[in-house]
Amino acid sequence: MSSILIVDDERDIRELIGDILRDEGFTVRLAANADECIAEINAEEPALMILDIWLKDSRMDGIDILKTVKRDNPDVPVVIISGHGNIEIAVAAIKQGAYDFIEKPFNIDQLMVVVLRAMETSRLRRENSDLRRRDVSSSEMLGQSPAYKVLKAQLEKVTKSNGRVMLTGPAGSGKEMAARFIHANSNRASAPFVSVSSATIEPERMEEVLFGRETSDRGIEKGLLEQAHGGVVYFDEVADMPLGTQSKILRVLVEQQFSRAGGADKVRVDLRVISSTTRDLRSEISAGRFRQELYDRLNVVPIPVPSLEDRREDIPHLTRHFVEMFHATQGLPLRDLSPEAEALLQTMQWPGNVRQLRNVIERVLILGDSNGPIEARELPGRDVATDGDGRLVLGGAMATLPLREARELFEKEYLLTQINRFGGNISRTANFVGMERSALHRKLKSLGVVTTAKLGGRTARLEDDEDDDEGGED
Repeated sequence: MSSILIVDDERDIRELIGDILRDEGFTVRLAANADECIAEINAEEPALMILDIWLKDSRMDGIDILKTVKRDNPDVPVVIISGHGNIEIAVAAIKQGAYDFIEKPFNIDQLMVVVLRAMETSRLRRENSDLRRRDVSSSEMLGQSPAYKVLKAQLEKVTKSNGRVMLTGPAGSGKEMAARFIHANSNRASAPFVSVSSATIEPERMEEVLFGRETSDRGIEKGLLEQAHGGVVYFDEVADMPLGTQSKILRVLVEQQFSRAGGADKVRVDLRVISSTTRDLRSEISAGRFRQELYDRLNVVPIPVPSLEDRREDIPHLTRHFVEMFHATQGLPLRDLSPEAEALLQTMQWPGNVRQLRNVIERVLILGDSNGPIEARELPGRDVATDGDGRLVLGGAMATLPLREARELFEKEYLLTQINRFGGNISRTANFVGMERSALHRKLKSLGVVTTAKLGGRTARLEDDEDDDEGGED
């Protein structure tokens, strides 16, 4: 994409400009009217447009073409030329997004200065777009657990469609990562991915941020929806969107167009919408905080994103990924995991899910005083730990109980932890703790643990299948 498209109804002018630019080594295409111009753009997006304001026998004049180009091909710089130029036309063109304005008859040196500057702008915009696409594509999904495999299979089914997706799950579980995975593997991967943080945008500014605005002094300022044209808009925590804005978003989804704040023209957009929430939207609807019609429009394909507790088998893999990432991006030590640290990470509670795990690993790498394996003693949040001499140190409620109660509590906690760690797989749990499967069942029964036992917010999901060596979930 390195050609320059010249649009002028006067043949001599467009061919003169074309010859000048060819002599400078540029590839040039010519168009005499709006239809030829749009056809050339649709065939291949140019790196730069030189556009005449006045076009005879054309269904659109230069300003109308400029509006269309800035709507559908916003990264293309447009230089306006006119033989009837005045300051009003120049100001109008710049407000509509023109890169610069040149009045006929023009000086060749002046033309080349503007063209070279505009081509550099075009190059930088393309590089930025490539970097954005590369960043999205590198947001790979990681895991091997049954819960992860179910999630990825569901995501892969929706990548090639334009169906609206609603991602649900606890905070930090990776809903935006799932949205980026859909985008990166879709037919819109080369177009923008724009994230809208419904929870952090001030309600009184929400519509201006989404739809943009037009003012006499600053011209057109595009909103997030317009920036996402052709790609994906991701509404993060959509339940936090103000009711008034919900009505307008519903209208956009129906009409695929909107008006900017302060503007009269309709802006057409082609968007795929992905939303996410940590809340129960049906409860929000019952409470009058979320519109039923918008829910029906957004919830075409509901996909639950599992918590980290539901995919504990993925924790070592995710941890090593974060270590490698922080080494590459921040120069932090490239450390392995000790077996004790790996086991502890899999048994810890993660209310903040994958985000919390990432933060813990970053903190350990920053504060650690060793380049060796990450040890269990470096990890936070332990009721039972060892001191520097290897002696057991009790904390929390455990230290206040009589021996028998403490032993039973420890055994129950320990076995529940291991069962959850191995995804409810009894065979693997029994093998790790060094017990026969039948003995483990008897121990669980004596401790009052059943297949749906809950302790401290955890659920033991047990499998008692003769062929359950690969693990899984009920």
